Formats: sequence, structure tokens, C-alpha cells
Amino acid sequence: MTAWRAFTGKEFLEAVRTGKLALLLLVFLMLGIMNPAVAKLTPWLIESMAESMEETGLSVAATEVNAMSSWVQFYKNAPMALIIFALMFGGILTGEYQRGTLINIVTKGLARWKILAAKALALLAFWTGGYWLMFGLTWGYTVYFWDSVGIFHPVFGAFCVYLLGIWLISLLLLGSGIFRSGAAVLGMAGAGFVLSYLLGLIPAVRDFVPTRLLEASVLLTGAAAPEDFLFAAAAAGLLVIGNLLVAVVCFDQRPLS
Repeated sequence: MTAWRAFTGKEFLEAVRTGKLALLLLVFLMLGIMNPAVAKLTPWLIESMAESMEETGLSVAATEVNAMSSWVQFYKNAPMALIIFALMFGGILTGEYQRGTLINIVTKGLARWKILAAKALALLAFWTGGYWLMFGLTWGYTVYFWDSVGIFHPVFGAFCVYLLGIWLISLLLLGSGIFRSGAAVLGMAGAGFVLSYLLGLIPAVRDFVPTRLLEASVLLTGAAAPEDFLFAAAAAGLLVIGNLLVAVVCFDQRPLS
């Protein structure tokens, strides 16, 4: 257990030393502030455009923004947050292959599944901290600029996207257990999202695919209830467990050199 704690601590220390953790927090900080900021500045931008467009004979109607406008931006930027996170940490295990550090770690007695567990814990901590920072900033500034009247289930809706991020982490670890290339890992994660999206186009299985969770913005208007996303959330949870188990099996069988 001491070796596992040391290896886990190494993951967090490496993220700090390489600047990845600071960059991640900065990106999520900017996204969290940008969501209400874009909504707040939209009327001013449209008004500025209207003055120049009047010269061409076009007219632009005035736009009213509210708390819903800010939350719409939050869900528009959620896929960007997922992509940035994947790009930053897609090579968290394949980098060990390239540096040749896994052989020394395993020969010192650290089980392979514990290596994956340490990577998973680090990724979960990074995603949790960054995502809820973005959510907290969006919520705080949205309440500051507007009231929250007419906004339904903001926390559960945000949790749906958070769970989708955990599914992404499981895909990254599954790809890392199979491939030695970071590009291949990202390709597999992207393929998983595309497959889920395509399956979501089939009405019979639409409510059972993980990418259905990205549609949780409809909760805010009351057009849907949390129960409408329970099957997708359960499917994502089961896939996370399945992906991690397969990742452990594949990683345990593959050569390290």
C-alpha cells in the first residue's frame, strides 16, 4: 500500500511540475467565467453589430438575456471541456511506456492493476476539481447577474455531464491498456463518443447511451425530468465499470517493453 500511495502521489506531483494541473484549472476557470460573461455581453455585441448593419439595410432585433442564457453557454462549452481534458491527459499511461518507467515500477512489486488505479484516481481528481470549479463559477456569476427563477435541476443537470466525463476517463484508461500510443488512445475515446452518438439517433436505444447525458440542458426549462436521464446515467456507470475491468485485463497481459 505504501508503494501505491507513493506512485499516486507521483501522479499529482508530476501534474504540478509539468504545469498540466495549473493549465487545467486555468482553462476551467476561464470557461466558468466565460459562460455568464458571454450571455451578459451578448446584447451589447448585438447592439454594436446593429449599428453597422443598418448601413446595409439590415436590422437586428434586440436580444434579452437571463440566467437561462448563461446556462445554455455552460452546456455549449461542456463538450469543449471534455475535449481539452482528453487532450491533456490522454497520454497519462502511454507516456510511461515511452519513458520506460513501467518496467522498474512493476519489478519493484507494484501490481499492474494498482498502477491503473492510481492513474484513475488522479484523472478523477483532476476532472472533479476542474469541472466543479467551472460549474461553481457559472452558478455564482449567474446568480449574481440574474435571479434563478425558472431554472430547474441545475445540479442534477451538471452531474449528468460530470458522469459523462467519468465515462471518458474510463475510455482513456481502456485505450491505455490496449495501445502504446497516445494518439491511438484519443482515437479510441473519440470513436466511443461517435458510436454512442450514432446509437443515440436510434429512438429505441436513445435513452440508454451515455452521450444522452449531454442533452441534460433540457432539465433547466422543466421540459424533462431527472428520471428521463436515469437510464443513460446507469448505462454510463455500467460502462465505466466494464471499461475499467477490461483495461485491467488488457494491461495485465501486454508486454511493457
